Amino acid sequence: MNHMAKPALEAAVQSELPPPAIAKEEFAPAIAVEDLCKNYSGHWAVDDVNFVVPKGWTIGLLGGNGAGKTTIIAMIMGLVVPSYGRALVLGHDMARDRRKVLKRMNFESPYVALPARLTVRQNLTVFGRLYGVPNVAARIEQLAYDFDFTEILDHANGTLSAGQKTRVSIAKALINKPEVLLLDEPTASLDPDRAEWVRANLQRYQEEHGATILLSSHNMLEVEQMCDFVVIMSFGRVVEMGFPRELAARHSCDNLNEVFIQLARSEEELLD
Repeated sequence: MNHMAKPALEAAVQSELPPPAIAKEEFAPAIAVEDLCKNYSGHWAVDDVNFVVPKGWTIGLLGGNGAGKTTIIAMIMGLVVPSYGRALVLGHDMARDRRKVLKRMNFESPYVALPARLTVRQNLTVFGRLYGVPNVAARIEQLAYDFDFTEILDHANGTLSAGQKTRVSIAKALINKPEVLLLDEPTASLDPDRAEWVRANLQRYQEEHGATILLSSHNMLEVEQMCDFVVIMSFGRVVEMGFPRELAARHSCDNLNEVFIQLARSEEELLD
């Protein structure tokens, strides 16, 4: 966590209330979700969601399938237009001004496949050029070394194992040295040892570059290890948020996994 985060933003997160929208980028949080809603044919996939991600923090966005996490990430990326409210990244409304900030952010999900026929090097070169990365070839070599896939740089992406594809996908997400990084289940296809290794590399990147991370994951141990703060969703709404240890204490649980299960069961009982 960036201990130099603005005191006002820290206070806003600790009080679990979003700060007012701030126009000047230098004072804005890395991500601000304000009254965010998305309606699909009468169904509220996201319903009045508010949270902030201070610069340099890692915040976990948690919830079961259908909770609205993917839709929120899509709105933060500017790929989906909100029905109401707004998502801001580095002070810019992503529904209106996303071109001003896209080169400063990136996204990774093992469920979004890179073109299978292109080699790893070709895929990373394409994305490097899209982001305007200087000296793309050197950047690719560095990432291949950092994430241990130098030997497969000239292999077609479609021939790689699930774990190899995940490491390449993470490298793609770091190609432009993003200030804001959105991660959707980043270690889902990795064995425990390799997953721990990848998390350590992501945390090292964050420390070296002061990056901000929004992490969506079902791995509660991963969330507890990486996240400063968590937002838990169910059926499009925020049902809980707080610091992991405080959430466990608040719900008389030993860990975040127990909190998540308790909240999920409570929501199911309300629907019965």
